[in-house]
Amino acid sequence: MPELPEVETTRRGIEPHLLGRQVREVIVRHRGLRLPVPESLESITGDRFTRIDRRSKYLIMALERNGHLLVHLGMSGSLRIAEPSAAFKKHDHIALALDSGKQLRFHDPRRFGIFLHLPEGDPLQHPLLRDLGPEPLGEGFTPAHLATGCAGRKAAIKSVIMDAKLVVGVGNIYASEALFRAGIRPSMPACRISKPRLAKLVDAIRRVLTESIEQGGTTLRDFTNSDGEPGYFRQRLFVYDRKGEPCRICGSPIRHAVMGQRSTYWCPKCQK
Repeated sequence: MPELPEVETTRRGIEPHLLGRQVREVIVRHRGLRLPVPESLESITGDRFTRIDRRSKYLIMALERNGHLLVHLGMSGSLRIAEPSAAFKKHDHIALALDSGKQLRFHDPRRFGIFLHLPEGDPLQHPLLRDLGPEPLGEGFTPAHLATGCAGRKAAIKSVIMDAKLVVGVGNIYASEALFRAGIRPSMPACRISKPRLAKLVDAIRRVLTESIEQGGTTLRDFTNSDGEPGYFRQRLFVYDRKGEPCRICGSPIRHAVMGQRSTYWCPKCQK
C-alpha cells in the first residue's frame, strides 16, 4: 500500500510534467473507484495545472480555473506519465492528455483509490481532509503535541501514532520502524511513556519518513515508463516483515504479533 513517503515521491515525480500544462482531453475508462469518478471531471478540459500539493496520503492538484483534483492511491494505485501510443493496461482507469503530448494515467487494480474533481472551495475543508492531524514533517507535530495525544490513553502506542486525527501518514511499516529507532515496544500503553521518550519518538518518526522519501527517489524515479511498477517499500528495514530474523543491532530474533489487525514487528531486547 502506498504510504506517505511513496505519495510524496509520486508528487515530486509528476510535478514537473504537470505544472503549467494544459489538459487537452479527459479519458475515463472506469468510474467505479472507492468514490465514483464525478462527471464534472471532463469539465477540466482546457484548464492548466498551477500547483501539485500533498496532504497526508492525498494529492491535491490545483487548476487555473476549475478548482482542484483530489487523488488518493488507495491500496494499489499509482500515477504514471505515459506516451499516448502506449497501450492502456487493464486497470488504467483515468488518463489526462496534456499539451506536452504526454498522458497522466491513474492505475488502480483494486479500485480503492479516489480521483475527485472539486470545482470550488478550499480542498482542505473537504470531509476527507478537514479532520486530519498535523503533518509528521511539519511544525505542528511536536513532542508536546504527541504528549497531549497520549495523555490518559491506554491504547498501544503503535495504534496511537497511526491515528490520523493525531498525526497523519504514519502507516504500519513506518510506525514499526520508528518505534524500533525510539526503543519503544509497540504494545506499550501510550499513557505510560515519558515525555523524553515521546520526544525521541517524534524525532524517530521524522527521520524514518525523511529517509524513506529520499530513498523513494530511487525506487519510484521512473515516472515516464508506463510499464514500470512502483517499487514500494524496498528500503532497508530494521524490523518490519523480518519475523525470526536477527536484529540488525543486537542479533535477537525479531518478534511478530497481530495488533489491531495489523502485523507488528519488534526487537525484544532493543525495545522496552
